[in-house]
Amino acid sequence: MKIGYARVSTKDQNLEMQTDALTKAGCEIIFTETASGAKTDRIELTKMLSQIRKGDIVVVYKLDRLGRSLKHLLEVVAHLNDKQIGIQSISDAIDTTTPKGRLFFNISACFAEFERDLIRERTKAGLEAARARGRKGGRRQGMTKEAEQKAILAETYYKEGKMGVNQIALEIGVSKMTLYKYLRHRKVTIGSYHKELST
Repeated sequence: MKIGYARVSTKDQNLEMQTDALTKAGCEIIFTETASGAKTDRIELTKMLSQIRKGDIVVVYKLDRLGRSLKHLLEVVAHLNDKQIGIQSISDAIDTTTPKGRLFFNISACFAEFERDLIRERTKAGLEAARARGRKGGRRQGMTKEAEQKAILAETYYKEGKMGVNQIALEIGVSKMTLYKYLRHRKVTIGSYHKELST
């Protein structure tokens, strides 16, 4: 059985595009949810994961609808693989029910993880260089250590220019508005970011 999962971040967004595509893909049941990428409590996702059975196929419009972050996505995929359940992503053209699909997904995940590690290393090196020049680079009052680390990652990802706003927010586990706040906190020149926020 093909089971669909569709998610939007806010009530202002429309699920129809995803549900139409999932229906066209042959999904017999579709779970829908309104929850931000950073939200850990996804009732419908949890319900779906508890109901699917061996041999079922989970279908999503895009992989980022399924996982809060790359780490969470890999955890969900591993859980589904253990239960011998496949994953199909319509937009990403990924199908883990085939050997080539599984290979492609695993390679893509490895490269994504590798790229994230490189960015972290560059961020760490940049902080160390700043400290060597006498800049402490510590977090400002009122911001937790975790938030400051995410703000640094947000700045790095944004300046790299390799990821869109939605991808950055998903990767570091925050909403787009929080990401905007982090970039302002880091005094990043945002440019067209206001326009991207409204899309």
